[in-house]
Amino acid sequence: MRKISLYLMFLTSAVFVASCDKPNVQLHTIIHEDGRCEREVSYHTVMSKEMRDSLWGGNNVAWAQPLPECLNTDAFMSTHTDVDGDTVTTTFSISFNSVEEMCQQTPLNLNGSRIQSKASLEKRFRWFYTEYAFTETFISVTDTFKLPVTDYADKDVVSFWFTGQPNLTQGLSGAEASEKLKKMEPLVDKWLTENLYQTAFEYMVENYDSIPNPPISKELFVSLHDSLASYMFSKGLVQLDTEPQDVYKEFFHSDAYAKFFDDTTPLGAGLSSRLATQLDIFWFDVPYSLTMPGTVINPGAGIIKEGAIYYPLTGERLIPGDYTITATSRVTHIWAYVVTILIILLAIGSFIYKGRTNRGKTR
Repeated sequence: MRKISLYLMFLTSAVFVASCDKPNVQLHTIIHEDGRCEREVSYHTVMSKEMRDSLWGGNNVAWAQPLPECLNTDAFMSTHTDVDGDTVTTTFSISFNSVEEMCQQTPLNLNGSRIQSKASLEKRFRWFYTEYAFTETFISVTDTFKLPVTDYADKDVVSFWFTGQPNLTQGLSGAEASEKLKKMEPLVDKWLTENLYQTAFEYMVENYDSIPNPPISKELFVSLHDSLASYMFSKGLVQLDTEPQDVYKEFFHSDAYAKFFDDTTPLGAGLSSRLATQLDIFWFDVPYSLTMPGTVINPGAGIIKEGAIYYPLTGERLIPGDYTITATSRVTHIWAYVVTILIILLAIGSFIYKGRTNRGKTR
């Protein structure tokens, strides 16, 4: 039976958490013809019994659910709440004079910090139409990981695995694509596992003095970094075949390090928090929609649906590098066509008039 990889486990748990435990958060950007823009962020939750009781009792304040951790809504000017059956949709919105101003207040948080983005909007006047080119780039979080993923796999492989671009499976059959992906997955597993190990090891070194009666000195523990890593990976930690505390016990012949892997202890809670800084990136998933002025002529990597362009905005896409959203639209100038037709008609009329005048003079 095929073993479940570490990366696949986190990917599966991320989908489960997003679909079951966390509100469905969405980000919507609206670009206007004059360069102004709006940002809306909304999330859906299912009403609890207390919320339903307060709804029928007329207590609107009690409708509010706890704000999702990934949202920073301090700067938003207006809030709107809709109730559809048991589903409550809360929407925050604010207007900006420019896309540059908008990016200074990105409403998304990751690991307690605001996600950084930068945007530009270019307007190209072409007489019959004005073309709008919008770009928003979300800054990479690759620095969160101590070991860069490009040390484990080719740059294109890394980019494809986390973002889908460039498409390395183009032209391949399903079987061929599956085989190619199977070769990539162990590389990502190794990168993620070694990052988690490195983070845990450094945390244990920082808190080594808190260990009662450690079996070896701190200096010796540090010197065993590589040996311990090799032993842990040989025990199948990448495939989740064993628990880390069991490996530490076997390697050091002591239970002294078990508290680091027990969330009910201060050391265990601290390590879990440190590891969550990296793991939360895999659980970040906020669909991004964009409304452009006029007719969209190039949605970039997005999909057009019901007048808006939709893009996936996930933490994984921020791992290999900056993640850029682009779109181009066109606003037709009806007045330009009218003016052009009038000019043509005037030119024709003038030509006919001059022709008649010249014929009259020759008589």
